[in-house]
Amino acid sequence: MSTPNPVTDRSTLRDARRIVVKVGSSSLTDGQGGVSIPAIDALTRVVGQLYHSGAQVVLVSSGAIAAGFKPLGLAKRPKDLATQQAAAAVGQSRLMAQYSESFWKHSISVAQVLLTAEDLMRRTQYNNAFRSLNRLLNLGVIPVVNENDAVATHEIRFGDNDRLAALAASVVKADALLLLSDVDALYDGPPTRSGARRIANVSAEANLDHVSVGDSGSAVGTGGMVTKLQAASIATDAGIPTFLTSADNAQAAIDGEDVGTWFDSRGERKSARNAWLEHMAVSRGRIMIDDGAVEAITVRHRSLLPAGLIGVAGTFESGDVVEVVNSEGIVVARGLTNYSANELPTMVGKSTRQLRNELGPEYDRVVIHTDDAVIVKQTSLSRDHYD
Repeated sequence: MSTPNPVTDRSTLRDARRIVVKVGSSSLTDGQGGVSIPAIDALTRVVGQLYHSGAQVVLVSSGAIAAGFKPLGLAKRPKDLATQQAAAAVGQSRLMAQYSESFWKHSISVAQVLLTAEDLMRRTQYNNAFRSLNRLLNLGVIPVVNENDAVATHEIRFGDNDRLAALAASVVKADALLLLSDVDALYDGPPTRSGARRIANVSAEANLDHVSVGDSGSAVGTGGMVTKLQAASIATDAGIPTFLTSADNAQAAIDGEDVGTWFDSRGERKSARNAWLEHMAVSRGRIMIDDGAVEAITVRHRSLLPAGLIGVAGTFESGDVVEVVNSEGIVVARGLTNYSANELPTMVGKSTRQLRNELGPEYDRVVIHTDDAVIVKQTSLSRDHYD
């Protein structure tokens, strides 16, 4: 699994001119679960050195919910969504105040940018995010990006800041992504297990199916190794090499030392929108298509037409993300549908001309446009279940 020249690869991190650094809640908290000022100071010192070396840095930081623990009198992370959102609302301002104070010691200005991953799905929001982040970087400001936990739902539960960091790296066209965690690297088994070995380098062709990782995070955060591997997959698919290590090893990683795990980039850069569609977007339903349609969209890269439909499952509206599966139930693509689940059954097997004549000119459009679809290279059974 090792690459032939890991030192050269790791120098990419040190030489990156635009880098996204992600830090998790567990790396920012003290023994009581509250935000640790020394931990933030240590992080800003490392990021500040990157900045003053000439790099543009985006910091994706968790910790808003943890920062709300003490003011709300909470001993640990709340389980119910409403209290999580309340803690995030209270904690986010405190977290940013601490970042502002700590970065100012290094003569660096910061800006708060709150996003949900879905903000990057819609073209308008995607363009706005790019323009805003790009302008902040060019003005010499470090954007501090966080999941908008006060209004997010799935993101709070599933640790999307790891994956949000990968998407942010794609949005700003970063040279590298640095994921900082409470675990110092990827191992070939649970790190606490005797004999578990660190995986120093993951090549572009590597298969990690044999690696056993837990899917739960810390008591103060939500992300585990699973979401970090997903983030690495998103970033490397987008042409962005990724480094995973502990916050304590951040400086050593930047210096090119043999710590952590380096993930080689794979292929050309991919848009954040397509990265989301392939790896992250929550599918609201499933569209079954015939073999001819499978060939049309996967081989000839055509749009999906109503004539190729053979079935529909789930509840979704126009503009939602759906899985496209073949007759055996294997996912071949994911995309944004132009029709709702209620409309599609009446369209199965019909040409757009037929639909225009029967239902009106507004039905003279494709089901999923090729620009709004991504081919799933490693086909798998549908990962969601629909009534």
